[in-house]
Amino acid sequence: MGASLKEKVEQALDTMRPYLEADGGNVSIEEITPDNVVKLRLLGSCASCSMSIMTFKAGLEQAIKKAVPEISSVEAINITDIKDANAISPNALG
Repeated sequence: MGASLKEKVEQALDTMRPYLEADGGNVSIEEITPDNVVKLRLLGSCASCSMSIMTFKAGLEQAIKKAVPEISSVEAINITDIKDANAISPNALG
């Protein structure tokens, strides 16, 4: 039997962890729902960083979806809200 869904997601996250750890952060899998939605918790400096939305969307979400096509979506449960005045969205960097 192959690797479980959680193991595959962990492997995808492991490819991103060195970048997160370099900035004093990390990420953990909070839950994988029955309909294959991954819920992540951003840890350390990632939880409060104004760049967390971009890190999440451009990095973590893409890495997981590329490595584990069965995943339907990826959510962060404690990300800086896009409406937060301090948030930097990928669109703002155009």
